Amino acid sequence: MKVLIVEDEELAVKKLRKTLEGVDPSADVVGVTDSIRSSVSWLQSNPTPDLILMDIELADGQSFEIFEKTEVKSSVIFTTSYDEFALKAFKVNSIDYLLKPIQSEDLRAALQKYKSMQSMYGNKESSSAMNVDSLVKELRQKLQPKEYRKRFLVKHAQKLISIEVDEIAYFYSDGRLNFFKTTDNRKFIVDYTMDELEEMLDPAKYFRISRAFYVSIESVDQIHEYFGNRLLLQVKPAVDKEALVSREKVTDFKKWMGK
Repeated sequence: MKVLIVEDEELAVKKLRKTLEGVDPSADVVGVTDSIRSSVSWLQSNPTPDLILMDIELADGQSFEIFEKTEVKSSVIFTTSYDEFALKAFKVNSIDYLLKPIQSEDLRAALQKYKSMQSMYGNKESSSAMNVDSLVKELRQKLQPKEYRKRFLVKHAQKLISIEVDEIAYFYSDGRLNFFKTTDNRKFIVDYTMDELEEMLDPAKYFRISRAFYVSIESVDQIHEYFGNRLLLQVKPAVDKEALVSREKVTDFKKWMGK
């Protein structure tokens, strides 16, 4: 199995070579490139390798640009320094993504997946034809920073006013309507469901503690243990209903508050 390593950190290359040798002694590293430019040049002037181990972030940009500049016929396993939560989001069919530092068992599983596909398709050309372009497109979309809502347009008396998200302490539902309160204790109806709000709000700043309540991290004043393995929050400004963290949300809420 001929392998090309695309990685711009010399130490990472050495570690990956060593891990690869331990996992699959038959693997032959036929080349190492450290940038988009050198990778394109290598692929255009060398025989197609069976497999490419490709870091996502290179010194001169994201490695996805390689696919725009030259045809990549090899199977690809991406490597990344993104955190584990993000890594799970990048999982798509047919190509693996390995979290750095790469562990032997993870690389072994990825190589086994590659070999299974090779066996399934019958030859190198078809086994490497894994619709890389569409997979790269999907991954690029996931890597792009998501745009979250910056303000809401709400009714106030006989007019519409714009409220910055940073001014909002929390969102909550009374079962019929959804509201938010601002940090200066103004209350407004918001014309979105709680599920829709979940897609609009930055998860670093807002957390959905239950089906009916969304809090900002600045609004949490005190946290009390509550029966049923739940938590009761004292929020600011005060609210006329209990701000309860549901049992299934408690662990994630604690992690969120502790970041």
